[in-house]
Amino acid sequence: MKRQKKTRTIQKIVDVARMLFARKGFEETTMNEIAQCCGKGRRTVYTYFSSKEDIYYTVIESEMERLTQCLAEVCEKELSPEDKLVEIIYAHLHLIKETVVRNGNLRAEFFRNIWRVEKVRKNFDQTEIHYLNETLQQAVAQGSMQVDDIPLTVDIIHYCVKGLEVPYIHGRIGEGMNEVVSRPMVRNILMRALRP
Repeated sequence: MKRQKKTRTIQKIVDVARMLFARKGFEETTMNEIAQCCGKGRRTVYTYFSSKEDIYYTVIESEMERLTQCLAEVCEKELSPEDKLVEIIYAHLHLIKETVVRNGNLRAEFFRNIWRVEKVRKNFDQTEIHYLNETLQQAVAQGSMQVDDIPLTVDIIHYCVKGLEVPYIHGRIGEGMNEVVSRPMVRNILMRALRP
């Protein structure tokens, strides 16, 4: 019972902080405001979090956990390795964009303090790398792709997709082009690079 109350209190602080960070930004939000909006005292907030930055990391971590879960759902779909590879790429871009847009002023923080985000997105990145690796191994085993160095290929795909995040979020990729048109193009580029 005590543990549930503690969990609920922490979740309430994180949810309120996310809302305040999204509305006002990280710099403009104070620990006092977080405590007030939670209906808690400052000491209670400091019981669970050592600083505003600690809360910020927890907010970003919870977002990344949500992204990791969504990516896992995408990878559980029954698709050919080729289609799954394209699906992972689009899921990654959509999920990052949705998270940044959904969090209002955190969008600016995301771009200004990318190192903060990088620090807490390790699990998401590792999960994605795992699924890319699994997908390429399956494709090689089926003979639909020829990949001499799977770990290197996974790294290249992963970092290429990460490099597309900012332009994708800002709508600078394929301006005016919808996904129905772009997906076959992305699939074609991947298959030309990876087919035997």
